Parts: sequence; structure tokens; C-alpha cells
Amino acid sequence: MDNVKIKRALVSVTDKTGVAEFCKVLAEEFGVEIVSTGGTAAALADAGVTVRPIDDLTGFPEMMDGRVKTLHPKVHGGLLARRDSAEHMAQAEAHGIGMIDMVVVNLYAFEATVAREGVTLEEAVENIDIGGPSMLRSAAKNFDSVTVVTSPVDYSAVIDEMRASGGLVSYPTRKRLAADVFRITSSYDTAIWDYLAGPSKELFPDEVRFRLERVQSLRYGENPHQDAAFYRFNDSKEHTLARSTQIQGKELSYNNILDTDACWTAVREFERPCCVIVKHMNPCGIAIGENLVDAYVRAHACDPVSAYGGVMAFNRTVTADLVRAIYENKQFVEVIIAPDYDREALALLDEKRNLRVLRTGGIRTVAGHYESRAVEGGMLIQLSDGVTEDPSRFRVATIAKPTDEEMEQLLFAWKVVKSVKSNAIVLARDFATIGVGAGQMNRVNSARIAVDAAAAKVRGSVCASDAFMPFPDTLEVCADAGVTAFIQPGGSIRDDEVIAAANKFGVSMVFTGYRHFRH
Repeated sequence: MDNVKIKRALVSVTDKTGVAEFCKVLAEEFGVEIVSTGGTAAALADAGVTVRPIDDLTGFPEMMDGRVKTLHPKVHGGLLARRDSAEHMAQAEAHGIGMIDMVVVNLYAFEATVAREGVTLEEAVENIDIGGPSMLRSAAKNFDSVTVVTSPVDYSAVIDEMRASGGLVSYPTRKRLAADVFRITSSYDTAIWDYLAGPSKELFPDEVRFRLERVQSLRYGENPHQDAAFYRFNDSKEHTLARSTQIQGKELSYNNILDTDACWTAVREFERPCCVIVKHMNPCGIAIGENLVDAYVRAHACDPVSAYGGVMAFNRTVTADLVRAIYENKQFVEVIIAPDYDREALALLDEKRNLRVLRTGGIRTVAGHYESRAVEGGMLIQLSDGVTEDPSRFRVATIAKPTDEEMEQLLFAWKVVKSVKSNAIVLARDFATIGVGAGQMNRVNSARIAVDAAAAKVRGSVCASDAFMPFPDTLEVCADAGVTAFIQPGGSIRDDEVIAAANKFGVSMVFTGYRHFRH
């Protein structure tokens, strides 16, 4: 069927936004009979809409606390009957089943219910909608004859179409709305499944279902010729990038989002005030300090050239003094992400309207969540790299022992190296990076890059390597430049050679027993 005239509509909604106005137009402009249930019928009647109660249609009372009201042949027969089938229509007439041309239904708020703190299993179960999904599916299956409306967002478009066509709804509209039903019911059932199944006893069960919602369409992907969009998990937690609020600035780009994620992940490693500056998903400067201004100044000093056009993250509320320090450096910044901003800071940031400013509202722990990465035709899933950095479990492998001060610097560098693309070498002193070698195909080249970047500051610094040193050459490059202490996982078949080289230089080396690859 092409265009279908709406004569009778069955209305039963949890979200009553705009439903009275919608039904009033249906009834008064197009003569549509409105059939409704329970609370929806009461709300419509209060708004002056003439309503036929569902039990008048079915001849059967609502019962069992409303669990049974629309599960009836006079409802589903009126929805599922094929209007072009003489047999269907004869059976409907024989059993007194009238046709229902439109269903306006949205579902019990199950996900909102189970998201409430302290919700009981009984409350959750009572918010599992049965009649709603059944009506939606019946109506959507028979979209050839029935219009199904699931959201207040669609009310105005349906009314506009009916006004333009004398009360008719077109086939393309009915099909589009029907397709939306199966998206909604699929997601709804998955949410119930997730809740009732509870946390899996397996870290990686046989089946995993991702439910994603689009946050925004992007102008393009990594390159202008690639289309892209940003999605977030429906159940993503607060204080994440995906749940952050953009306060100002241009739309985030694909690369902005990747860099901001890397930046936000890195800054959460530190308890003291910290600044992280990222370029191309690698930190070009990380520092902790007495306050954010101190941390920023020293993080920026690590590599001012690379910091230009970078993304910055802070683990404290951004203050006006910090914004002034950024402006005094004349640093161009793409994105700033932080838990919050004070009022004066926001006023200053507003002077640069293109600067993207994100607020997370808090900080989540690094550990205890899953990370996923798409590959062609599949998905990799792992637990986040949330190892507790416990120096008592480390082993000093050399004759020289790190001083207490060196051990603190080594721990700082070891946390930084987690955020650097492998092969990663980080040089640090005074709780700030001074040289970062990232993403090289061999570790010694990463060491050379880090040493060159550190320049004169390298003498007296410490070095972290994200994985074991397979040969003494990496250590030799750094120690010859003046590095005094090293931290690395250990575990190479040539550990003895590397230890011997360290002893020859008189430097200390700590083995952690685990690595921090970041591909």
C-alpha cells in the first residue's frame, strides 16, 4: 500500500512529552479515534482529548497491576491484519476486530530505572515492558498498513505529512519508522539481558554486544578524503572523554579526539597537579608540580616546538592564572580537557573562541575497565593497563643503587612511559619530561631522539624504557650522555650484558618485572 489514511490510533507512552498536543491534532484535524491505556489515557483526557479506553476496545479489563492490558487479539489482530488479504479481513470481521492504523508507543524506562542507585531486582523487573515492545513489533511488521511512532521527535514530521496529504502517511515514512522500532527493541532487550545476566564471570565471554550512540558527525577522518563520525558506548561512564561537555570551540576533529583521549589517559596517572601536552598521540611534555601553573610551565619547556598546536590535559580545576600562563607563552592550543574550570578562567578562554574546551566533571581511575580497538572485520578487547606501581616489588639489578630522589624520578618516568608509543624512551628530571623518544622501530633510535631533545638537561636525569632493553646500546647512548638511573621491565636474554654495561658506567638500573607497551 502506498498512502494509508489514519482512522484509529493506539497511544501508550512513558515519555509524555508533546503527546497531548499530537493526539489533539490527530483527533480534531483528522478525526482519528484515540485509544489509550492507563496513565496515558488520563493525561490525554486531562488535556481535553477524547479518549477511548483500551478495555472498551478489547472488552477485557486491565489486570495484574497493568501487566496485562494490550496483549489481546483485538489489539494485535487490528495491527497485524493484512488489509489486502480478503481472508484476513473476513476473519477480523468475524471476530469483531477493528483495524488500528497507528501506534504511538514508547517503552518503560528500564535503563533509567536500573541506573538509579539502590534499585532492587523487583523494581527492575516491573520496569521490563512487555506490551509496549509487542505492539511496536506487530505494528512495525505490518508497516505496509500501519504507522508506528516511537518518539516525540517524530510527531511534527508525521503531522506535517498528514496535513500535506489529507490525513495520509506515505509508505517511505512508514517503512522508516518501522525500521526504527527494531533498533529500539533490540537495544531495549540487550539492556535487559545485560542487567539480568550481571557481570560476566568470564573476563572475555563468548559473546559481547556493543551498543553505540552517535555523538557527532565529523567533517572528515584522519584525512580530508575519509568520512568519519564519533560514537560512544551507551553505558559509558561519567568523567570519560565520551561523556565530557564541550564548553566552547570549533567541533572536535577525528584527530583531536584521538589526541585528547591519549592526553586524558596520561594525566590520570598522577595524583599531584599535572599537565600533559600531546601531539600526534604522543606526549611532548608531562610534568607535575606544586600547582597547575608550575606543571604547565615545565611541561611546555620540554619541547615548546612540538607543544605548539597540541592538546593539553590537566588533573585539577583550570584557573585564570593557568590560562594567563598559556597566553603569555603565545602557545596555540587545539584542545584543553580538565575536570573543571573556574569562572575567571572560562572568561579568559572565551577570548579564543575557536579553542576547544572540554569539561569531564571528575577523574576516573585508570584501572578496572575494558579497552577496545577495531581491526578489519573484528575487535580487540583488553583490560586497561592499570598496574599498581609498587617499588617494593621492583628489583635493583646493578651494583649502584638509586637514591631515594632518583627512585621518585624513576617512578614518575615509569608512569609517563605508559603513555608513549612503543618503542618508548623517556628522560626525566625534577618530575618533568626533558626528552621523549617515541614510536621508533628500534629502541636505540628512540634513545637517541630523547637524548637529542634533552640536550644539556640530560646530565643527571633518569631514563624509563617501556620494554626490556634487548642490547646494551640503548643504555650506552643514555649513560654516555649523563643519565644516572634507569628503569625497565627486564627479562631479555641479554639482561646480563645490559647489567654489565650499567655497572661499567656506574649507573643504577631497576627492573619492574612488567612492561608498558603502547601500540
